[in-house]
Amino acid sequence: MKGLYSVPENGALPAWCSPLQASLSGMAEELTRRLRPWQVSERVFLPEDYGFSPGRKATPAIQRAIDRASLSGGVVRLTRGDYLSGTLVLRSGVCLEICAGARLLGSTDLADYPEHHAARLTVQDTSMGMHQSLIFAEGCSDIALRGAGVIDGQGSPRHFPGEETAAGTPGRPFLLRVIDCRRVHVSGLTLKDAACWMQNYLNCEDLLIEDLTVRNHANFNNDGMDIDGCRNVVVRGCRVSSGDDALCFKGASRRELSGVLVEDCDFYSACNAVKVGTDTQGDFRRVLIRNCRVGGLAEDPSGLKHPCADSGVSLEIADGGTLEDFWLSGLRITRAWSPFFLRLEDRGRVRPGDPRPGVGRLRRVLFSGIRGDHNGPRGSYLMGIPGGTIEDIVFDEIDLRQYAWQGPAPAPESYSDFRGCYPDAHMIDSVGPAPAFALWTRHTRGVFLRDYRILPDGADPRPALLDEGD
Repeated sequence: MKGLYSVPENGALPAWCSPLQASLSGMAEELTRRLRPWQVSERVFLPEDYGFSPGRKATPAIQRAIDRASLSGGVVRLTRGDYLSGTLVLRSGVCLEICAGARLLGSTDLADYPEHHAARLTVQDTSMGMHQSLIFAEGCSDIALRGAGVIDGQGSPRHFPGEETAAGTPGRPFLLRVIDCRRVHVSGLTLKDAACWMQNYLNCEDLLIEDLTVRNHANFNNDGMDIDGCRNVVVRGCRVSSGDDALCFKGASRRELSGVLVEDCDFYSACNAVKVGTDTQGDFRRVLIRNCRVGGLAEDPSGLKHPCADSGVSLEIADGGTLEDFWLSGLRITRAWSPFFLRLEDRGRVRPGDPRPGVGRLRRVLFSGIRGDHNGPRGSYLMGIPGGTIEDIVFDEIDLRQYAWQGPAPAPESYSDFRGCYPDAHMIDSVGPAPAFALWTRHTRGVFLRDYRILPDGADPRPALLDEGD
């Protein structure tokens, strides 16, 4: 195979792997030591003291409590029962706490979600119309959302109709949007049923997300967690089940995403469990994802999609930008039609008037110690384009079980380079599954396999490996 390394006699990984592992292990230790819950004032502000009574819309009272707490810092506490609200704007130094037995319910009236246009517009603002959310924060520091209670967006199509789309989503508010903020802590809560994305963190620094339960199956475009251009990030102990991408890194902010640790989480999706893209106008560096369970759902609770994930891990660079120095270790991948999908393309989506970027880079990614079952049968594949080569990808100690393909083996020449297609693993489905059941590579260089075992549950007519070089 032209582009796949042969394993040297001593079994050593490529020289860049060991320094990468040491660097990212050190980064994880530093982030774990440094990123702790922020010390906000424990002075308590109750919406009941600012005019709220059960049965009335809580927006004005909660917002008055937030504004008052922001003067010296404090905790706005929802203690019991239901608080029906439209958009709430968080302020610096404020913690919004939803206690056990309390629910913050998103209003089902779109008029209760006034548009908040970001001061620094990104391509997502200009191309997708992302201006409405239940909770909004911009330019803040030392903010928190915490508690054992529930935030429920009540975002079903009955309340917020719309189609699944990769373009605009006006009229379907996010649950949480946090922009250009520092020292953000979100913990303990159950987040459910947004009308669109559940949570979007854009150009934030020192972001700590831990012990969340996320169930987002109410509508289309129901992402679980979107982190865009953030630096110094820990995501720990979260359980995410979503109709769209479960954990998604983006670069629409045009800021570098770097210094990210994701550990001990579940990411289950009817789309992509762990994803980079599609907006990749910024760069992505120094990311460690370890000891997580990822893949498809056991069943689709919404009835809108399907239970199996399109991919377990998708790394997609389509709008310029560089992705490098990623380590994904100790994952368990289940119910994913393509356990791994890497794509380098030249879509070049930008804000109106911005220059179109060139082809980005996708390189130095290490997958190690990955197990799983009930995957396939599409198979994993890595696809660049002429002039855009995926480089230096290592698969080490991979052991996956998947379903065998029951049809004829497709010919590799049947597949174009899929220029202009939306970059997800299902983009080849109109032609067939990948032409190799274990791994297919095209326009790649330096792909290295060690102890790479993919076992179909029966006879599969395709070869295990197919490399079409660069």
